[in-house]
Amino acid sequence: MIISPPFLSASGLPASDASKPDPMMDLIDQFEIGHHGAWPVTFDRRSHCAIHLNPGSQGAGQAEPVRAIADGDVVAYRVCKNAISDGTTDSTTGQPVLNSNAGFVLLRHKTDTGDGRMITYYSLYMHLLDMTNQEHIVPQPNDPPETGSANALPKWLLDTAGGKDGIVQTGGTKKVYRKDMLGYVGQHQGVAHLHFEVFMADGDFTAWFDKVQIGVKKPAQPTTSDYWGHSYFVISGPQEFYPQPAGMDEKWFPRVPGGSLGAGDTLYVEAWFNKGQRFTRAWIDKGGSGNVTLLTPEPIADPYDSGTDSHNKPKRYEYSLYDRAMALPAYAVCPSDGYEMLRFGRILSRQGSAGVLPATWIVVPFDASGTLGYVNIAPDAIKKLSDADFPFFTGWQKVDDDNTPFNDAGRCDYATLCGLTGIQDSLPAAQPLEADPNNNNAVDLQLASYVQNTDGVDEKLRGMVFKARSEWDPSNNEERYRDLNDPYGFFGKQKDTNLDGYTKFTDFLSKFQFLDKTPLAGQELWFFHPLAFIRHFRKCGWLSRQELQHLLPKNVVQKATPWKWQTVHLSWAASMLAADNPNAIQRRLELNNAIRKYGIQPPVRMASFFGNATEETQWFQKYHEGSPFWYAPWDGRGMLQLTHATNYIKYWKFKGIAVSAAVEDTLKQHTQMADQSRTLPNGHKGMYDSMHYLRDTSTHIPADLIEKREAMANPFEAADSAGCYWAWSGAASCADEYWTNQSSEYSPLSTDHGIKYFYINGAFSKVAATINTGKPSSNYNSVWDIQSRFLSFANAQIILLDATSFPQPDGSKSIYPVGFGRVEES
Repeated sequence: MIISPPFLSASGLPASDASKPDPMMDLIDQFEIGHHGAWPVTFDRRSHCAIHLNPGSQGAGQAEPVRAIADGDVVAYRVCKNAISDGTTDSTTGQPVLNSNAGFVLLRHKTDTGDGRMITYYSLYMHLLDMTNQEHIVPQPNDPPETGSANALPKWLLDTAGGKDGIVQTGGTKKVYRKDMLGYVGQHQGVAHLHFEVFMADGDFTAWFDKVQIGVKKPAQPTTSDYWGHSYFVISGPQEFYPQPAGMDEKWFPRVPGGSLGAGDTLYVEAWFNKGQRFTRAWIDKGGSGNVTLLTPEPIADPYDSGTDSHNKPKRYEYSLYDRAMALPAYAVCPSDGYEMLRFGRILSRQGSAGVLPATWIVVPFDASGTLGYVNIAPDAIKKLSDADFPFFTGWQKVDDDNTPFNDAGRCDYATLCGLTGIQDSLPAAQPLEADPNNNNAVDLQLASYVQNTDGVDEKLRGMVFKARSEWDPSNNEERYRDLNDPYGFFGKQKDTNLDGYTKFTDFLSKFQFLDKTPLAGQELWFFHPLAFIRHFRKCGWLSRQELQHLLPKNVVQKATPWKWQTVHLSWAASMLAADNPNAIQRRLELNNAIRKYGIQPPVRMASFFGNATEETQWFQKYHEGSPFWYAPWDGRGMLQLTHATNYIKYWKFKGIAVSAAVEDTLKQHTQMADQSRTLPNGHKGMYDSMHYLRDTSTHIPADLIEKREAMANPFEAADSAGCYWAWSGAASCADEYWTNQSSEYSPLSTDHGIKYFYINGAFSKVAATINTGKPSSNYNSVWDIQSRFLSFANAQIILLDATSFPQPDGSKSIYPVGFGRVEES
């Protein structure tokens, strides 16, 4: 699932604080207008299941475009040539003030979050700037493209001719891609902002959340492998936390203070990795009261990350996970299982061992001072969750008909809302309307102050998911707004001075409403705090079939004189991307499992992985190299073409597959001999086989290992072996260097189709060298087919990263690399 916020400022690129894994969302959080259009209730206590965002000017006064948060289909939209007035007049001219924008786009998104887990949700972008004022920001071309992009609006979002001005139009077959421009921020009643919603239809919500324990105070241990994001551990007292696991030393387990958790207490621990480091946070429920308190507002770094290695470089917990799994005695039977335990606290792999789980010691904070102690998380008594479970103690809560604070008119009850948050107002409650009908405004102000000013309330409200009617559905107007015309209502009290005030209000409102012209008319919907939804699902790295398709570059090169410029065809990738082929579906499943297992989900790591994997598989065509070269028959197999007998041995030992010392020694000799044959004239398979060292008929190589070698091109082994190689080679740390040097340098290449360009990036160069040669190197010229790898990496950056910048031949910079395009359906 690939998703991003509706604004993508370059200033949201990663900061130096490694404990904050999503700096872009940290920045966008600051765009929310706290005093206007607050979530989830307006100043007059009506439901407002949206937020108002204003990015202001970003860099040299440049307006920040509104962008699609994900690939999607257009449900409905409205383009307006001019702004409209809410009835306010200019005191000097007496003319109506054009202070509101009615333009909007409604998108529907469908993607995968796991094996068999498709999610459908909607995003709404309301109050988009009118075309007249947009011309002052960026004049539009006379011949706009039919399909939009990250730097241009499509023709359909500019067209106000032929009676389309201000009219709601259905999307039909129109599509948008993530990051595509949808317009610019307009205003409503003089306040500049984007009204932004994320919601799900009731059926879609039930279909996805039926398997999720959202808001459940006593969650059960999940029995499926539906896991993504951060790990969470539910630890019930009494529980001892040790200064150091028995029999372990400082190498893997630095000594910490230790302590204990009292009987009746429950500790909730969050753990995650970022840039190689491991971090934790903790909450506690003292005595089973049901009140959960955050113990550690600031993340706690793992003590292992405070040390240095033999080369005097900082230790990094995640980068050493493979070595830790291979070294600890508890994982001797199957280090792969140990690796998953260390990363997830459970074994998600379908190949995982059954029975008693290996002891897995991790350090956790357990008090308000962040005191650390070690605990074995393997026992069933400790529950293991992930962000896929929407844990209640992180703030997630479902609000439906049973516990809603909103009445049928959409008006919020102050006391019920306080009960939902669990935070009491420090101010005395205003007299309710029933007791004093003239005191309605005081109740409104009381609740508005509570939502906006009471410590902790904002954070509690962000996790609430509300079932409600949309304010853009006119079928709900009478029920929602009739109290405004009551004797003590806003317009009711103005009957003598503003007789038709309510009618003018509903007429003005009708210029914005549109849901009656969509299939969502009349429905109750499930609304999320939009930025909370986006931040949460950005942790889900599961890739859909379409997202994998987009990771194929449109063009690659083949070595020749001159270079041969090739267009990638989707038909080449049928073994991975075929919609209904069971083998292709299995390949996608196992690839996603490997990406999750080996921590490749962060976008720049994924871009670096696919920058190599698409080339290594010849654009998802080949999972067995089958070459006539010097290293056959131990030639490449899998997503990263695992090559050489010693690499196969290393992988098998990680998986717990026995390889005798004699066989291992023989295969090492074979690898050495293969390297020697490489230097001989015409060193190829014929000469290689004549030396008989690696013939399958050799008595030195057991038949079962030959069988396992041949199976390495199958879906599971092809993906898992690639992830394992990624883990032990150090490719992740090379990829993470991207954040210290994101710049790309374009390089021309003379091809049979003229001069083409690829983009050199230093961090990716090291990843490519690591994958291709086993060693990180800045000398990318030694990497096989490096030009195509660079082309693939540039494409992957567009698909996976939020903000990109590529130099152009004329000296300018663009979001896109030269020649960017998407692989088309064949």
